[in-house]
Amino acid sequence: MIATRMATVEDAELIADQRRKMFADSGQADAVAMARMVENFAAWARPRLADGSYLGWLIEDQGVVVAGAGMWLMEFPPHYLDAEPVRAYLLNIYTEPAYSGRGMAQELLTMCVEEARRRGVKVVALHASKFGRPIYARNGFADSNEMMLRDTAGE
Repeated sequence: MIATRMATVEDAELIADQRRKMFADSGQADAVAMARMVENFAAWARPRLADGSYLGWLIEDQGVVVAGAGMWLMEFPPHYLDAEPVRAYLLNIYTEPAYSGRGMAQELLTMCVEEARRRGVKVVALHASKFGRPIYARNGFADSNEMMLRDTAGE
């Protein structure tokens, strides 16, 4: 039986592992960097799951998690797009390959967006992989003007 549930603090490691799989499936699979990311992400997620600033949805089949998504309600300076000091950032949208094509990512995305709207959040952002870009575009997400400077000196 397929069922959706909210993530709890106890799911932090599971969510971190889904994040690892998401990056690995996108070809970003440096094992050392992934192991460090998993450890640091679980530690980051625990307090946010506890205080409600990170919301996670998990889809289970027979009690085994097969897909998930997260929404971080991050403090953000009031902006011309939304004068309230919060922005929803979607992350960790992942479906196990065996469950791909069953509409789970769409279901999770819809839940995230509806929850942001319910909370009055006017801006929902994410970083899309090449695999996820089509579903986000179909759901009204547009490319933005974000740029990034990455310090690689210590690598």
